[in-house]
Amino acid sequence: MESRPFAEQRLVCFPHAGGSPYFFRGWGKALSEFEPHAVCYPGRAERIAESPATDLKKMARQIATALGPSMESRPTAFFGHSMGAIVAYETACALEDDGIATAHLFASGARAPHLMRGDAAAAAGWDDESIARSLIELGGTDAELLRNPAFLELVMPYIGADFRMLSAYSAGERAPLGCAVTALVGTSDPRVGPEQADAWRESTRGSFRRVSLPGDHFYLAADPPYAVIREASLG
Repeated sequence: MESRPFAEQRLVCFPHAGGSPYFFRGWGKALSEFEPHAVCYPGRAERIAESPATDLKKMARQIATALGPSMESRPTAFFGHSMGAIVAYETACALEDDGIATAHLFASGARAPHLMRGDAAAAAGWDDESIARSLIELGGTDAELLRNPAFLELVMPYIGADFRMLSAYSAGERAPLGCAVTALVGTSDPRVGPEQADAWRESTRGSFRRVSLPGDHFYLAADPPYAVIREASLG
């Protein structure tokens, strides 16, 4: 988002399913201690001409390859929301496989990876109607927009691809991460409760903390957790 060569750390933000880097557009100004980055998945924003990703682990490996050369110059923390938390986790895993450590993983609004059970039939069952119902339930999209044919024609290809990709995901067996993990969850989140957030503890051999914040699945849209990020990363 902005080059800050003298910032103490980098912060790389991973959007939710159907999300784009623009979701985090105000974060760089608020978190001036960090050099802010946001991941753009294929099929949206400036990558709208590309086909959406269909394999979450493969996409994470591509992100890791892009990030790897810059990771060792200064500490880099990851913040991922919802599907983005799983993508951030898999990216951190891929980097660890290459001997590159992530400084901190913030997993927001997501069940722990080992709770994800890939289901090909469930993935195939995500049609436009069921996706629209889910978006309304989660609170991330204005219901009026979902009645706009032009909007649906533009966004449904990549939103649907994200939902199907996440439904097909399984973490598999692997060693816990070495970095600290902070799990964040909205107190009124209809999909993720404290127990599912606490399960992120099993994803790390480092320190772990769960933070519950007021709001639903998209609690961070109205009140981003800047203080949590700053405290955990910088002390």
